Amino acid sequence: MKEMSTSSNLGFPKGQETTLLHHFIFRPSFPGEMRLSMRLAYLFLYNLLQFCGHTWIFANMTARFLTFGGDALADTFYAVGVVMSLCQLLSMLELFHIADGIEKGCLLPRFVQVMTKNFLLFMVIISQEEVQSKPVVCAQFYLWNILDLLRYPHVLLCLMGTDSFGMLWARYTLSIPIYIISVITEGITVHQSLPYFESLGTYSFQLSLPVSAHIYFPILLKAYLPLLAVGACVTVWHSLRERKLRLGKWNKMKKRK
Repeated sequence: MKEMSTSSNLGFPKGQETTLLHHFIFRPSFPGEMRLSMRLAYLFLYNLLQFCGHTWIFANMTARFLTFGGDALADTFYAVGVVMSLCQLLSMLELFHIADGIEKGCLLPRFVQVMTKNFLLFMVIISQEEVQSKPVVCAQFYLWNILDLLRYPHVLLCLMGTDSFGMLWARYTLSIPIYIISVITEGITVHQSLPYFESLGTYSFQLSLPVSAHIYFPILLKAYLPLLAVGACVTVWHSLRERKLRLGKWNKMKKRK
């Protein structure tokens, strides 16, 4: 295992992953292989589930937009909000995958992406019905789905040993500008939600112990915006670095052949 290439981002050499996947999942012969088979099977099923969920969301949103036109923007959340919430909740498992060593990757950028999505979805969009009908929410869901539809198919192909340069390039190149646009859209969504939090007082409360203070949630949202920008810069920097590394490994592998 120490001699295996890491070009697939999962620790298996290209050309042998399909054999390994079939052998370890269906015919484990000793405890180490049994543990590896469970790991591969779990990762495959998890990424397949996420891919199917985001594919359904994207197809549903596109079909509704082609059928109803601009009228479909207002009730996008009501059509796909439940499935989107489930997919985003499941994405938190990826943090444990990286922390536990089940999946290779850098924890900080993935933590920023997962937590900003869940914060915006559950703390801002779901809590304010007025925000759910805004067109920016539809745009946000589209961008999130495009990012995940670039991510999960690539991981599935790597698990099966059939990754291609086209998918690798799309995963590490197209996702960068789309992520930047997505972060800008997240900032717009937070900004448009501020009047509703100010008028309704959602999540604002009086703290008596240990110090008497009034927690005003709109101020926390305004403070969240620069933190979002800083986290996005860190994620983009890491994505550019990872893109250079992955594409460089692919080119070296092709030159050897």
